[in-house]
Amino acid sequence: MTAVPEAGSPINDSLARKFAKGLALFLPGIFLLGFNIGTGSVTAMAKAGADYGMSLLWTIVASCLCTFFMINLYGRFTLVTGETALQAFRKHIHPAVGIFFLVALTTGVCGSVMGVMGIVAEICYEWSKSVVSGGIAPIYFAAFFVSVVYFIFWNGKTQFFERSLAVIVAIMSACFLINFFILMPPPIDIMRGLIPGIPEVPPGSGQGPLLVIASLIGTTVFSGLFIIRTTLVKEAGWSLADYKTQRNDAVVSVVLMFVISASIMAAAAGTLHAEGVGLSKASQMIELLEPLAGPMAASIFAFGLIAAGVSSQFPNVLMLPWLLCDYTGAQRDMTLTRYRVIVFLISLLGLVVPVFEARPVFVMIVSQAFNAVILPVTVACIFYLGNRKDLMGKYKNTWVANSILAVILCFSIFTSVVGIRGVWQLL
Repeated sequence: MTAVPEAGSPINDSLARKFAKGLALFLPGIFLLGFNIGTGSVTAMAKAGADYGMSLLWTIVASCLCTFFMINLYGRFTLVTGETALQAFRKHIHPAVGIFFLVALTTGVCGSVMGVMGIVAEICYEWSKSVVSGGIAPIYFAAFFVSVVYFIFWNGKTQFFERSLAVIVAIMSACFLINFFILMPPPIDIMRGLIPGIPEVPPGSGQGPLLVIASLIGTTVFSGLFIIRTTLVKEAGWSLADYKTQRNDAVVSVVLMFVISASIMAAAAGTLHAEGVGLSKASQMIELLEPLAGPMAASIFAFGLIAAGVSSQFPNVLMLPWLLCDYTGAQRDMTLTRYRVIVFLISLLGLVVPVFEARPVFVMIVSQAFNAVILPVTVACIFYLGNRKDLMGKYKNTWVANSILAVILCFSIFTSVVGIRGVWQLL
């Protein structure tokens, strides 16, 4: 009879250490995944699936490939030079470029913190109606999740941040994958969605097909990911010897990004699109899913949506302190009073929507405008830095890398024009 290792035995301790060591290799990528898949991404993917089925699946493939390329390029720059993105912008381009990213990303983050927590609180409120008569006011849910995020932050260590986020991302991933298998459309529709094409837009929708594609890719190819990536690589202590580790971590992050995004699109395509039901916001999907797919599917999607909101909220509140540390070259000690105050004030923005019972339209519009113009600058910066032989040496960009960057730059400029026009129409 084989003996079962007891808890606390050397064998169990060894396995636990190996698991922790293996997980640590992918924590930076998981952090980026939690940052990227938020309520905005869920809304965009669900709306695309509800309105167009799986016909825009190819855009997720294209955006994930673009994201992987940019993550890998920025990560490689830090491996070679030992500098984060903002340090390099300030030192090798101009201090004004670093300040631009500080202002633009912080503005976008502030709008996102308000919007994300407003959506999460609204989802919880709608969901609570099935348990409590009249439901629980959104402000209580917002205050709870703001407190949870700030409690995790209070610990102050990046590894603790990453591990906490890994648990939340695991919950989010499981929820959306389960929903995919429950609600998935016919496999042939999924395969057809991989073929690039522009769907017909219903009359009176107010959105052209190019705007739909631009908005989908814009939710995945986010400049903040690439800037923060350099911070995570440096924090992990990786060097050129860890290039393969850095690349594998990026692969895991982007593959999960594709699987989760495609699962959300498929869940909406298999239910709402099949019934000819449109979608305008993520919380609406819970109300629409219940009569179509049952309360279990609706509850699972709600769990996933809440996890997505919390997972993106945590990197959002950390963004400004990390950027300040990068720009000034200061030690990244999040237990310092000034950083705790900054994060506390940014976290409080999550209460704005529930308290005032309205969306901060002006702030959201401004943040969209900043996000629209920041991607081309991000691409142009790594194009310039990656071709500096005095910085990169033999690791400078190849002609293949430069060609791909040129394509991404052209598309990012197009996305900016479309985004700015959309913001102008809102104004």
